[in-house]
Amino acid sequence: MSEAPASKPVLTLREVAEQAGVPPARLRRWVAQGLIPQYKGEWTPEAAAHARVVARMRERGHSLREIRQAADEGRLAFAYVEDLFHPTDTFVTLAEAARETGLEPALIERISTSLGLRSAHAERLSEDEVQLLRYIAAVLAAGFPLVAMLQLVRVYGQALAQIADAEVRLFHLYVHEPLMHEEVSGLEIAEQMENLARELLPLASPVMDQVHQRFLQHFIEQDVVGHMESDLDGAAEGLGRMRVAVAFADLAGYTRLTEEAGELEALDAVERFVEAVEITLPDEARVIKTIGDEVMVVGSDASTLTDWAVGFQSMQTDRPLPRIGIHYGHAIYRDGDYYGRDINIAARVAARSAGGEVLVTKSVVEHAGSHLEFDRIAEVRLKGFNEPTEIFLARIPELE
Repeated sequence: MSEAPASKPVLTLREVAEQAGVPPARLRRWVAQGLIPQYKGEWTPEAAAHARVVARMRERGHSLREIRQAADEGRLAFAYVEDLFHPTDTFVTLAEAARETGLEPALIERISTSLGLRSAHAERLSEDEVQLLRYIAAVLAAGFPLVAMLQLVRVYGQALAQIADAEVRLFHLYVHEPLMHEEVSGLEIAEQMENLARELLPLASPVMDQVHQRFLQHFIEQDVVGHMESDLDGAAEGLGRMRVAVAFADLAGYTRLTEEAGELEALDAVERFVEAVEITLPDEARVIKTIGDEVMVVGSDASTLTDWAVGFQSMQTDRPLPRIGIHYGHAIYRDGDYYGRDINIAARVAARSAGGEVLVTKSVVEHAGSHLEFDRIAEVRLKGFNEPTEIFLARIPELE
């Protein structure tokens, strides 16, 4: 025998008014004017979520007529999904959170801001935020360095913000928009989207957890290998510094392609290019970031990364052709990214290359295998550098 579905909680008018930040009398007027279609004599979580949406729209200067029309067309339906997150009404002060977790108030503010959870100097924290701070305090108590923890929470905040942004935008583009085009009523769109989100939301965390565990294992293995190789080379680095091979790759003539073929076709070309880079990279290298049509790749082995770059270029036939520059040197690792003089050298070398070429510096040539050939191009003065840099063209030897 199946269990009956749990009844949804009913809120008071005052509770809904506090959540929306408006007087109770205003809520009554909105109900009377038909602005809260979910209200059927009682304040359900869905009706309260709709009221919060209306309040936000009014704050942004939208008229009641505009809001009613948007609701009828289903353009506000996605906002009701926020009800699934059950906003807390239990808060503690910053001082109370500090006493409970053992963390200094200034450190709590810094952590919360880095994670993107709240604005700096906010004086109230939710119970969920306090629990998160307990976890961080336990990690620090176990001996994890504070400087590393602060960088890690910034990476968490940036990465998860990007994930959440993609989830919302893709849901809007591929679920919300199609429902609107079917001319479904606003209320029906809201119900369908809430039901779908209620099914999908519990799956997000397990998926991310599995992917995280898989990549964590992969990078632990790469780190072990990297430590062994650096020990053999006698290449001890300073705190926060690493010896890395850095490649920058982009599409030659991308701006012209945008003008001639249009933005959508140019964007398709970039997506195909980035995907081709990601699926062909050796295990010890990865894409650090993309900026427009440019990709930054970091690996621990200059020879392997150069082999990949030359092989990658040999497979390219569609225009615009990629251009690649590689340098081997030191980098400062900070917040999940790489910085320093040698990173800038790699970017400048890439800017010197032409479509289909792989240009490298002397340090790459010195660490590359004998199966590639390197033609010395010139000794050039790169932009922003006083000392000249030798540049070589890496290629597959021609068959005699």
